[in-house]
Amino acid sequence: MQSAFATALLEPELPPPAGLVAPADPTQRFNVYRNNVVFGLVRALASGFPATEQIVGAAFFAAMARAYVLAEPPRSPVLLQYGETLPDFIAGFAPAASLPYLADVARLEALRSRVHHAADADAVSPSILARLDPTGLQQMRCRLHPACALLRSSHPVATIWAMNSGAMPLQEIADWTPEDALVLRAGQGLTQRVEIRRLPPGGGAFLGAAQEGLPLGEAAAIAFTETTDFDLAAALAALFTDGLITAIQTA
Repeated sequence: MQSAFATALLEPELPPPAGLVAPADPTQRFNVYRNNVVFGLVRALASGFPATEQIVGAAFFAAMARAYVLAEPPRSPVLLQYGETLPDFIAGFAPAASLPYLADVARLEALRSRVHHAADADAVSPSILARLDPTGLQQMRCRLHPACALLRSSHPVATIWAMNSGAMPLQEIADWTPEDALVLRAGQGLTQRVEIRRLPPGGGAFLGAAQEGLPLGEAAAIAFTETTDFDLAAALAALFTDGLITAIQTA
């Protein structure tokens, strides 16, 4: 009966499971409970994707989230990770087709939640750079902090998110150049916060290559093939300043 109850809970067409007993009409009571469960999941998604909801409006988001809940119900009683597949659902959601950037905004918000709950780790001191010659620096591989993530988008995703999260004023976007966004946890202890930063030219290519374990020399070369404006010194300094490198390998 437990399995039938769970199945019927997110299938509006199904009747209540056989054997259900309630003080009043079992079907009516079950339908109320079913609606409350779906409503609760929809609101949980809205709290995790506030900028996405802001872009489309509360009514549209609720309808889209309800469709998602019915198509992909939670598979765990722990809801911290529920909604990680919502961005892919949005990408295939026909009513949202006129907003091609919406899925990437949702991806950015999903990464924001993941980074918020990621494990902590000790950062490597930048003083190690003083012990490396140019060859050693080029061959250095980095392990990045678990509380950081990269999103490379064909849309100005960081700007769109900022405008719809209150981080910057809402205004017309004149430049629709693709943007790379870094999501990281900054600060210490009670002052920790998750930040979303738009990376400079080549920054996304460099960080992505470093995440894959490529030597810094190769990562920089990839960045320079994207743009000659890539600033390797600034990119490397930012990694150490933000404490995003937790281990290095020089051999």
